[in-house]
Amino acid sequence: MDLVSIIGTILAFVVIITGTILKGSSLEALWNPAAFVIVFLGTVAALLVQTPGKVLKRAGGMLPLVYKPPRHQAADLISRIVGWSELSRRQGLLGLEPQIDAEQDSFVRKGLQLLVDGSEPEAIRSVLEVELGTREQIDLDASKVFENAGTYSPTLGIIGAVMGLMAVMQNLADPSKLGHGIAAAFVATIYGIGLANLLMLPMAARLKGLVHKQSEMREIVIEGLVSIAQGDNPRQIESKLQGYLA
Repeated sequence: MDLVSIIGTILAFVVIITGTILKGSSLEALWNPAAFVIVFLGTVAALLVQTPGKVLKRAGGMLPLVYKPPRHQAADLISRIVGWSELSRRQGLLGLEPQIDAEQDSFVRKGLQLLVDGSEPEAIRSVLEVELGTREQIDLDASKVFENAGTYSPTLGIIGAVMGLMAVMQNLADPSKLGHGIAAAFVATIYGIGLANLLMLPMAARLKGLVHKQSEMREIVIEGLVSIAQGDNPRQIESKLQGYLA
């Protein structure tokens, strides 16, 4: 679990609640069913119209990564690649075949299979770079779902506020209802702006960062496997891949 992300999310709610109390309002004032429906369900509706089902499904699958991101250890990956290089020099490329089933990452398995099959270095690079680009684009599209939610929710918050003020204007004859009505109208604005800036946009940025880091790890795999296919010395491979750690 990523403790920093968890603390950040909790702190976001604490800030809103504490700010409300310090401003002299009550916690009950933060709850408004109509504003919730307009902002939250309205944002979901907008995303359903804009986004294909497969992208939404992938976005839902990526959401836990905000709080439990994969551990990207470039140094460990480089060490494994150097080990594959040393093994291939001792036993030939077929000596890497047992390593294929031991790998959990399908991208790495595919690369090792191409290597064991005796594919040319440029063929390995070409195939893996196409898959790298495809996977990266799929994940970036999924992360943009949260970015789009952060774009829609403030606007829907304004819509909710305007609708609330419309209801207030219809009760101008009863001054006792004006204060409560105006306060309730602006709750939608809080929902919309808070949802965008405290949750959706930070989540989108975090997921994009994880996608780029994953792509960097896969670039290391590509360079390493191509170098092995070219017959480069294990020390040369290690020196080349160490550049990614800088």
